[in-house]
Amino acid sequence: MAGGTAKVGSSTVDGKDAPAKKSARDRIFETACELFYARGIRAVGVETIASEAGATKMTLYRNFPSKDELVAECLRDQARQAWSWWDEVVGAHAGDPRRQLEALFEAFGQKTCGDTRGCALSNAAIELHEPDHVARAVAVEHKAETRRRLGALCKAAGARDEALADALFLMLEGAYVARVTLGESGPVRSLSAGARALMDCMLA
Repeated sequence: MAGGTAKVGSSTVDGKDAPAKKSARDRIFETACELFYARGIRAVGVETIASEAGATKMTLYRNFPSKDELVAECLRDQARQAWSWWDEVVGAHAGDPRRQLEALFEAFGQKTCGDTRGCALSNAAIELHEPDHVARAVAVEHKAETRRRLGALCKAAGARDEALADALFLMLEGAYVARVTLGESGPVRSLSAGARALMDCMLA
């Protein structure tokens, strides 16, 4: 057929496949994640999410049983992205835990986050203070896993106890806030050097 081969379920423009239209669920999910991060979880209602996603409240609730579950799913996605980044960074230095730790802090310090509002998971843990909130549980689990992973790397690098892992965890969390308040030219620029100095001291 002239102009390219047609595909079932797709349209063509000048012989090229046009991108598939996003489903209502995907539009709602992406809109919700953006709004929760930009405006805060409590400040964004389902009416706003549905409207900005070009959907209805009924469609939203057909795909997500509640706003809380939608928040939790957004945070799960944030966690998945974070672990993908983490695994890529440490994977480049397999078998060398000290170098893996250094690489994590180097990579974090080199991130250019633009209009950042800090860590979405930390923000959620602060905003959703109810201990049994389903979305808060996602945030707490992620932070606990971060600490566990740091602990495993520190132990493999020769740390005698959990003190180094805890200190590095606090440095990471503090870096999120420092980036929000003082930007890329603030203390976050010294994150990597500070982490190395700490490891030099506590792994000696």
